Amino acid sequence: MKMRRREFIAGLGSAAVWPLAARAQQRPLPVIGFLNGGSPGGYAPLVAAFRQGLKETGYVEGQNVAIEFRWAEGQYDRVPAMAAELVGRRVAVIVANTPGNVAAKALTTTIPIVFTGAGDPVQIGLVASLARPGGNVTGAASLGVEVVPKQLELAHELVPTAAIIAVLVNPTSPNAETLSRDLQAAARILGVQLHALRASSERDFDTVLATIAQLRAGALVIGVDPFFIGRGEQLAALTLRHAIPTIFQDRASVAAGGLMSYGGNNSEMYRIAGVYTGRILKGEKPSELPVQQVTKVELIINMRTAKTLGLTFPLTLLGRADEVIE
Repeated sequence: MKMRRREFIAGLGSAAVWPLAARAQQRPLPVIGFLNGGSPGGYAPLVAAFRQGLKETGYVEGQNVAIEFRWAEGQYDRVPAMAAELVGRRVAVIVANTPGNVAAKALTTTIPIVFTGAGDPVQIGLVASLARPGGNVTGAASLGVEVVPKQLELAHELVPTAAIIAVLVNPTSPNAETLSRDLQAAARILGVQLHALRASSERDFDTVLATIAQLRAGALVIGVDPFFIGRGEQLAALTLRHAIPTIFQDRASVAAGGLMSYGGNNSEMYRIAGVYTGRILKGEKPSELPVQQVTKVELIINMRTAKTLGLTFPLTLLGRADEVIE
């Protein structure tokens, strides 16, 4: 009888402990709001790099942190509402590329924002300075707009007989004006005629390709923009089908069949954003985390696509490639 009484009392103790443990396990996970102007398919490698950065700081999605994704699919007019939704949800951190980072900054001074982007974050008003960002914003930037003139130079080197080169620009991008101006200056130096073609939705692609054929452009440069990264596989297939030598901004587009790319290491940029997000979740302040600049650029060449197009890469160009996809 005594044994049963002891077991009963022990059982009462356990019953008191279990609800506390259950409540602790059910405590809500901190939520990261991931706002992107592109599409999930094209950004899959970069999201993986972001998760890797989180993991380096001890955070794993679904275990001790949650991520809510918002994809604008290139429709930048949707971005302010998406940013407002995440602010209203009071997420722990907002991670956003341009223009989502600008929209989020305009809405909150308290929720930490970690930005990713190609361009000057000081110029577009995200931070006061790279070393001392101030406020609630910090992040990582890669070279993007700055290397587009070099993309034009590489396209000219590959197709030196091309008198006309086209460039694809998203007119709704904050970088559109700077991009067009820098490319026109580079075209004058190279002595080629540059035609800027605009696309802000998939519906524009057929018109762009038809215009390139009418112009008899010898090459195409894809401008820096999240929408084009998100549609990289589609653009790679279209430019190959229309036999247009094209230089992209990111490796993923070349892995999907694009001819070549030249641009910043976006995977490293997103990994750093993941690390910064984890550090902020642990209590560090964005104002005390200097903006990280990823200065490495990569030249990727797809030789399978070159053979399909009947192109021969100059040895000088092949020798400078960081990766050649056979």
